[in-house]
Amino acid sequence: MLNINEIIEKLRDVLSSEKNHGKIFDKDIANALELTSVNFATMKKRNSVPFSNILDFCAIKKISINWLLYGQDPSSLVDSTDRYWIKYFPTVSVSAGGGAYDGEDDFEKLDLPDFFVNIIGGEENLKNIEAINVTGDSMEPTLNNGNIIFIDRTKSDTAKDGIYAFVNENGLFVKRIQKRIDGSLDIISDNKEYPMQIASKNDITVLGKVVSSIGKVF
Repeated sequence: MLNINEIIEKLRDVLSSEKNHGKIFDKDIANALELTSVNFATMKKRNSVPFSNILDFCAIKKISINWLLYGQDPSSLVDSTDRYWIKYFPTVSVSAGGGAYDGEDDFEKLDLPDFFVNIIGGEENLKNIEAINVTGDSMEPTLNNGNIIFIDRTKSDTAKDGIYAFVNENGLFVKRIQKRIDGSLDIISDNKEYPMQIASKNDITVLGKVVSSIGKVF
């Protein structure tokens, strides 16, 4: 299990070296991760790792996320993530609905560390993966507000149960989908405060299956 305090100490060392080994406070680390002091304190208390914030930090600082998280290759602070990237659509959000997503415009390159490439299917599968944001709480605790989800565009067969991003007449959503015996679909929110819905397969356009996620602490 990742220990947030060990990660924080490495972040402290990195920031200290930039200040000629000056003292680094928790508020400095929070600022570097673009977290409020309250959120940073919550993160420490829960031993929760804000992966997307750390990915951004490592990209800016040119630091190996494998070293930061797992202590791998400490002699090198230069990462090889430039080899691996996917399309990330920062202005597109699912779950709350609305917006457009055609998979072509308004994307940024999201660099990925080696270990995460394997999580989402390997190097050969990167061309099939795209990343978008989650808004709202309908999929908590599985997916939280502010998460970045990774969608495999080749996996759109809802005959296999899973979490999918899809479009219907009301907008863009991410939900758990299960196929019924009669061919219709149960559209399920993991947050039980939201009722299950039943839809025809023809009522939705599946963008792809969610294969992983990273999230921020709020």
